[in-house]
Amino acid sequence: MPNGYIYLDHAATTALHPRALEAMLPYFSELGCSATEVVFTSGGTESDNAAIRGAAFALKGQGNHIITTAIEHHAVLHTCHALERFGFEVTYLPVDKDGMVDPETVKQAIRQQTTVISVMLANNEVGTVQPVAEIAAIAKAKARGMGTQIVVHTDAVQGAAYLDLDVDKLGVDALSLSAHKFQGPKGVGVLYLRRATPFDPQQTGGSQERNRRAGTENVPGIVGTATALEIAASERDGNVEHCLGLRDHLLSGIRQHIAGTHLNGHPERRLANNVNVSFEGTDSQWTLMALDDHKIAVSTGSACRTASLEPSHVLIAMGVPADLAIGTLRLTVGPENTVEQMNRVLEVLPSIVENVRRTTKTAS
Repeated sequence: MPNGYIYLDHAATTALHPRALEAMLPYFSELGCSATEVVFTSGGTESDNAAIRGAAFALKGQGNHIITTAIEHHAVLHTCHALERFGFEVTYLPVDKDGMVDPETVKQAIRQQTTVISVMLANNEVGTVQPVAEIAAIAKAKARGMGTQIVVHTDAVQGAAYLDLDVDKLGVDALSLSAHKFQGPKGVGVLYLRRATPFDPQQTGGSQERNRRAGTENVPGIVGTATALEIAASERDGNVEHCLGLRDHLLSGIRQHIAGTHLNGHPERRLANNVNVSFEGTDSQWTLMALDDHKIAVSTGSACRTASLEPSHVLIAMGVPADLAIGTLRLTVGPENTVEQMNRVLEVLPSIVENVRRTTKTAS
């Protein structure tokens, strides 16, 4: 509200309290952006949907071509599938055996009608970290040469706790976050939108978030998320070192004691906390249940699709055979985990895998 105004419309909304604004400052310092470039959402899924749909519809007069990858989270892939029904054309780029996107394939896929490119910062299943900054630079150079606009979006949901999220270093126009992935409250997401990025709001009915996302803001959730983000940023270096040690200890032990183990994802360019392995001759559902009996919680893949019995679309896109993909476990460590806990896993996992192999072989 401009200085000198007498505000008598508090039934419509109230001004953001200075203490609430102060609590929100970590968003701006961590992302390297201004307050006007942050939109608060209900989570990473909404942020992905809003970024891709909003940019695609805003630039529909220029073109209808979207580029993404075959290993994106379903929040991106399903959004792209839905847009195809509205006349958009989507190119799903392949990845190599480590789940890495080649920036050259992005360059080759860009054409005059390209308006949106969405490539995740780090894969939620296998942990591979993508060369997003290089891809963004290629996209911007191509757009300048063609005299067009291309909005570059990255789903950074998995990277907040372990990677640098400075949007200028990444070169992106839009970036998605979800609070519960860095120990914040559930039901809160963040969408970074670079100033002047074309955007057609996908949720209407109010003027909140500078007319970019209607609906009264979840201020307690936003403040809680800001605190979690600030903690994640301040403790990142220590947490990365800690998780790297646990991850490598766990992976080394698994490889040493369980024959027929295959690491999925890039061996080096991967999240510090991610171990994704496939065991030959197993069905991960049985391995999962056996570990649960030992009070060890792991998963077979994305937290958003753990009920699915289908092989992971990420692993299939990487060329992992279906019979090996169904024997996959994702073990992701966190700051609260200890070496003793990793040793406990290594104590019981080899015999579990062996038992599952015998059971699977007998059943077949």
